[in-house]
Amino acid sequence: MTRPAQIIRDGNGKAAFAVLPIAEYERLLEAADEAAAIQAYDAYRNASPETFPDGVAARLLEGEHPVKVFRDHRGLTQTQLAEAAGLKQSYVSQIEVGTRNGSVDALKRIAQALRMELGDLT
Repeated sequence: MTRPAQIIRDGNGKAAFAVLPIAEYERLLEAADEAAAIQAYDAYRNASPETFPDGVAARLLEGEHPVKVFRDHRGLTQTQLAEAAGLKQSYVSQIEVGTRNGSVDALKRIAQALRMELGDLT
């Protein structure tokens, strides 16, 4: 049987502190941790972040250019991506093979066309 909490009152008789058995304290900590984990999971699930197949991650880890990887993942040709970003196909090709870095403006436009964050492409 759990002992009730001991209430310590201030000079005005108002409850100021509660002293409780360590087992009850540890149970409350565990419940708070579980509630925080559920809240974090719900926030993640409600944000609906996009996930990618393992193959996309593997290609990125192997060093393939992110523009090419995400373009392929979105099912676009270089021409389609270039048109959506307002760029020339040859410029997109040069970025993908690494002969050009691409300006920040061009990469922003590519990211927008791919529905990605700029940081995902750099």
